[in-house]
Amino acid sequence: MKLETKRLILRDITMKDAKDIVKNLNNVKISRYLLVVPYPYTMKDAKWWVNECKRKAKEKPRESYSLHIELKSKKGIIGGVGLSKIDNFQGTASIGYWLGEDYWRQGIVSEAVREVLDFAFNKLKLRKVELYAFAENKASNALAKKMGFKLEGKIRKKSRDRATGKIHDDNFYGLLREEWKRR
Repeated sequence: MKLETKRLILRDITMKDAKDIVKNLNNVKISRYLLVVPYPYTMKDAKWWVNECKRKAKEKPRESYSLHIELKSKKGIIGGVGLSKIDNFQGTASIGYWLGEDYWRQGIVSEAVREVLDFAFNKLKLRKVELYAFAENKASNALAKKMGFKLEGKIRKKSRDRATGKIHDDNFYGLLREEWKRR
């Protein structure tokens, strides 16, 4: 699958992308805010991830879309954005994302998330997308609010990230289709 924005290509991953993933994800500044990403992040981890994404892409119906971010101006994966826990009966899914540190503060994740939300609400016809962000992850919490997500609560000591082993409170956000369409 492939989605495009003005600056970005959001696409399924291939084994050729493993090196770029390691280069951008092997950074504790990123992995400390991701639930299942270890640090250090190795080629073995990247190959496992590529295979897992390929396996999940074949599921019918799909329960996830793991798209990887590529700049149109520069080849190579710089991040990822995706939907998981897609429940077509309930009309819900969760969204998540990461971005290599060299690309922070350029509006890339906002652009990618906007496109995936359009896909979720307009193509998949979901009624709600959920987002979890560690309470101390200021950038992710700010992005959630910028995209129109509403804070629905805090789940205390919910998550332990694999990179540092630290236990985090999670902020839980929700965005309804009608809220997205009003934007």
